[in-house]
Amino acid sequence: MTFFIVITLIKMAIVFGVFMTTLAYLQWVERKVLAHIQSRTGPLRVGPHGLMQPLADVLKLLTKEDLLPPYVNKFFFLLAPFIAVSLALISIAIIPFGPAVPIFGGRSTYLQITDLNVGILFILAISAVSVYGIALAGWSSNNKYSLIGGLRSSAQMISYELPLTLAIVAPLLMANTLSFRGIVDSQGGYVLGFIPRWSIFQGPFPQIFGFLIFMIAGFAETNRIPFDLPEAENELVAGFHTEYSSMKFACFFMSEYANMVTITCVATLLFLGGWQPLFPAPYSNWIPTLAFLGAALLFIVAIPRRKWDRFTYPVFTLVMVVLAAIFAVPFLQTYLVPIFWFASKAGFLLFTYIWVRGTLPRFRYDQLMHFAWTFLFPCALVNLLLTAFGVSIFDK
Repeated sequence: MTFFIVITLIKMAIVFGVFMTTLAYLQWVERKVLAHIQSRTGPLRVGPHGLMQPLADVLKLLTKEDLLPPYVNKFFFLLAPFIAVSLALISIAIIPFGPAVPIFGGRSTYLQITDLNVGILFILAISAVSVYGIALAGWSSNNKYSLIGGLRSSAQMISYELPLTLAIVAPLLMANTLSFRGIVDSQGGYVLGFIPRWSIFQGPFPQIFGFLIFMIAGFAETNRIPFDLPEAENELVAGFHTEYSSMKFACFFMSEYANMVTITCVATLLFLGGWQPLFPAPYSNWIPTLAFLGAALLFIVAIPRRKWDRFTYPVFTLVMVVLAAIFAVPFLQTYLVPIFWFASKAGFLLFTYIWVRGTLPRFRYDQLMHFAWTFLFPCALVNLLLTAFGVSIFDK
């Protein structure tokens, strides 16, 4: 029991540190990608390439004056950001990042904090309750703009939970389990020796449509463009968090990015095979090494355009070479390669979030609701029915 507690505490510390660092630098990545899409430079002045910008933002929010308007319902006003950020951070505890790996003493451990045999139900329950944080923030602010933003959010998140849930049920039928680990294990192997048995490729009814429905509903659940009507700063002066400042505002900001990470991780587990590689072993074990060596080569041939580049490019090159060497060690590949494949898939989906934000305009609210109930929900229902029919016929 003591050994289990110690290992769990170590995993909690590692996951929490990596997760919080990811949330901090995800907004830096988003600002950089959006800047390149719009022919701008993005964060550049705080540290080389603006890499210290997340730290500067945190210090600004910590030292900014924390206003508490006199007309708000103080208890619920303070409770709302706590609910939003705590529920957003809890979900990462049951996300598996890799298979069971050996550790000292002949024991093994899962690459996750805790393993639930009904993990997907836990995620759905958390997502259903998280709407209360935003709704309470809008109501307790005693502000018409905030109230409208909260009501918009409640209607939007409840509406898009239906197609999101229906999209999730289809791969569950194919895997015949509610455990994330069991779902990923059911997607292992290859068809014809080279086509991965991920849910989006796997019979009897490939879940490419379910994946698209899930991602579209995920955009709405996380209030991201083109579904960011709860905030809609052009119309609502930032919507439900109009009256919030300092760290209370940062809690809502953090919860949005945490929910993005959770959605992409769940999509990776359900539809993209989790940590299952794209190529069969042993080729898949050497893809990370080749990827990092390719990145090092890009830094070598890149032409320095700013004064920092003459110093940062050699450092980045060295870092990539060291990472390539680490991933080339056969003993470490058992631990690191599954995490690499999982992080690569989730990272690509996060990039898609950012790409869509820099590309698509915002819907009108009537278009938002019309799209959910007259198109997305029927499509999710048809996908579920076809999947159930295929499973009942072919998987006997």
